[in-house]
Amino acid sequence: MIFNGKKIESILRERFIDGNMVLLLHRGPETFETIFRYLEKASDIICLEFYIYRNDETGERLAEILRRKASEGVNVYVLYDHFGSFGTPRVFWKELARAGIKVRASHPFTWKAPGTYLRRDHKKLIIIDGEVAFTGGLNIANEYSGFHLLHHPVKLKGRKLYAWRDTGVLLNGPVAMVLFDYFRKAWRLWTGEEIILRKDPPFYPDGFPVIPIFASSARGRRRMRKLLYRSIENSQTGIHLTTAYFTPSLRMLSILAKAVARGVRVRLLLPGSSDVLAAHYAARASFTKLLRHGVEIYTYSGTILHLFDSVWSIIGSANLDFQSLRKNDEGNVGILDKSFGKEMLSIFEMDILMSEKIELDEWLKRPFCEKIKERFFATFRKRL
Repeated sequence: MIFNGKKIESILRERFIDGNMVLLLHRGPETFETIFRYLEKASDIICLEFYIYRNDETGERLAEILRRKASEGVNVYVLYDHFGSFGTPRVFWKELARAGIKVRASHPFTWKAPGTYLRRDHKKLIIIDGEVAFTGGLNIANEYSGFHLLHHPVKLKGRKLYAWRDTGVLLNGPVAMVLFDYFRKAWRLWTGEEIILRKDPPFYPDGFPVIPIFASSARGRRRMRKLLYRSIENSQTGIHLTTAYFTPSLRMLSILAKAVARGVRVRLLLPGSSDVLAAHYAARASFTKLLRHGVEIYTYSGTILHLFDSVWSIIGSANLDFQSLRKNDEGNVGILDKSFGKEMLSIFEMDILMSEKIELDEWLKRPFCEKIKERFFATFRKRL
């Protein structure tokens, strides 16, 4: 069965790292407050790698902490994706650099190879002193932290404000140095510079085994897809998938349908709306087929977590879309533990209570113009 540690390791060509404390974070403001609290404790090094870093209330508050730590002698590195953070002004990055922070963009646009601009560094990763690591689905922006909702009315200048409900994990233990090594390689790729850090992070005998599921190459993405497919194919009781973007391949549709056919309860928790309208309609194009096969679909303001048989959990940046599974650089961690799986399931069930279930009969009655939009945007699913 796939939920055997050795089989998972053989697919990923990675190993489980024992002895880690894991804190599951799933409430926007509380998540960021926790991250900021740990950043304030940094004494040696801080590494950040994010797809989106905006200069809004959230980004400015983080920048203030980073500038202060740099002034205290902490080495601070920020790697942001050029496409994802395109709207962040250059002056913001220059101010960080003037404060002594090393800043670099990944996947910058180049006229020599414009096609490579479609490849994105979608990872969300923070390393603190080689002892603590954070990863998950959130970016550095108000729509992930919800800070703007604490200080503004629901509408500002006629624009409706919102916040995604996202999920992440804070990892304390030996896995932090392994994740640092992934950051170190990415930093070397985009800067040519080497980062040296020698640490013996704490080991917790009663901690969780954690395995990195990082993909920054075609081979890595194949292994990530293989693990995901095998996890679905070998689930016996329940598959609980939450993702912000969902444009499934024919293979994904088939294995989800087969899982239901063998008696597995399959539930998808997807955003009711999306910041990318094309992706929203492309996702909905697959709903009819999934509903007919017995897959349960719920809509909510998305997060990224995957749970199989309440024992094998995957948390991170990868969505269930073509771009994530075949093009992007992604960062996730897997945790093989029943108690942690129960915690994940409890969060999923809370989200289900606050979600709207899509029923097949009502779904088939949706307006004809909606069906046309779904079919149209579904033709571009490999570009979303």
